[in-house]
Amino acid sequence: MKKKSITVAILDMYNGEPNQGMRCIIDILNRFTPFVSFKIFDVRGKCELPEIKKFDIYIATGGPGNPLEGDGSWDLKFFEFIDSIVKWNNENPIKKHVLFICHSFQMACKHFGLAEITKRNDTSFGVMTIHKTKDGLKDPLFEGLADPFYAVDSRDYQVVQPKLSVFAKKGAKIISLEKIRDHVQYERAIMAVRFTDHLVGTQFHPEADPISFLSHLRNKEVKEKIRKMKGKRKFRNMLEDLVDDDKIYRTNETLIPNFLRSAITDLMKSKKIMSN
Repeated sequence: MKKKSITVAILDMYNGEPNQGMRCIIDILNRFTPFVSFKIFDVRGKCELPEIKKFDIYIATGGPGNPLEGDGSWDLKFFEFIDSIVKWNNENPIKKHVLFICHSFQMACKHFGLAEITKRNDTSFGVMTIHKTKDGLKDPLFEGLADPFYAVDSRDYQVVQPKLSVFAKKGAKIISLEKIRDHVQYERAIMAVRFTDHLVGTQFHPEADPISFLSHLRNKEVKEKIRKMKGKRKFRNMLEDLVDDDKIYRTNETLIPNFLRSAITDLMKSKKIMSN
């Protein structure tokens, strides 16, 4: 059997917490099995990080806890990993592609010094409206998604107060923002950033599908907590959003596949040029 030409490293940031995110990511990667193989690295539990030379694409997951805290080991190695990717891409014609999700996205924003990471007044959990920015309207990550589009959001922290001078210096771009809330004075959180041409991240969970969300709600304590937090009407609306073909289904079927297709196309083109 011919060896698959594209290798993907999944950076597991869940710290051993039960989750549906990994199942969703693997489900999406399995749609690309003719082209890719993947391996999982337990970043927070075992301080495992991939050898950069051996992988083409990296997906860093979400996870629980405070993104501003680590144990002084795995977190420092994670930041070293990010720096190594940037250095590799600056020095080599065949680029490494990275997608950061939620917790790892917050950590990347912190590491690049792009914005402040603060604790929310309350937990954000459910289906959220995401708005593209001017740069986001033309970003390939969002191709095929409406503006606004919908995604599963689950976080206690947020990325706010962008340092625009740092964005400009690094060539980074804000590509989506939190929903518009006219009745609330809080600053809108940053929901996605294009760090470089090959590194991108989202605050929300593009891997989430309705099955994963509804599975979470089967826990009665969780269900009652969310119902109480949102109120009955918003809770019902959230359930309707989950089963709408043009909302969570569309994002799950579009965003990470866009990232993978773009990365695979770029890698195959670069490898073909280098082999000629």
